[in-house]
Amino acid sequence: MSKNLKPLLLGIGLALVVIYAVGAGFWTSRGSAWYQTLKAPSWQPPDWVFGVIWPYNFVILTISVVVVAKKLSQPQIIAFVIFFALSVLFALLWSYLFYSLHELSAAAILLGLAAAMTFPILVIVWNASRTVGILLLPYQFWLVIAAVLSMGYAIKN
Repeated sequence: MSKNLKPLLLGIGLALVVIYAVGAGFWTSRGSAWYQTLKAPSWQPPDWVFGVIWPYNFVILTISVVVVAKKLSQPQIIAFVIFFALSVLFALLWSYLFYSLHELSAAAILLGLAAAMTFPILVIVWNASRTVGILLLPYQFWLVIAAVLSMGYAIKN
């Protein structure tokens, strides 16, 4: 790879964060009335937690994209973008299946796949910056919790 693709990869990574934030908000808001009728798992976090964690996640994902693009090699950045794109794809498909099609089991599986993608993302970010890697841990933790919570909804409804 002789051509420097870092600016393009940075742009793709930042676009993925925006697509993730907008897409998740779109599907979630469309199904909120239906969602309120579901039997929630007993351990579901209070609503305010969602309002705090998601803005944090999108900010730290943006920082992660920038740090990875600045500090790592093109192959590492490409790997990051691929895993991140897959994670975003799975998370958005989860939103669509969960809130629009009400396919709770399939949605839970997709969110589990999105959570699985956070492991290589975390390793790559850790290689770029341990500090940012540590700050990314709540995102990984949240996706794992959300996947288990989603499976709880599938079981109870």
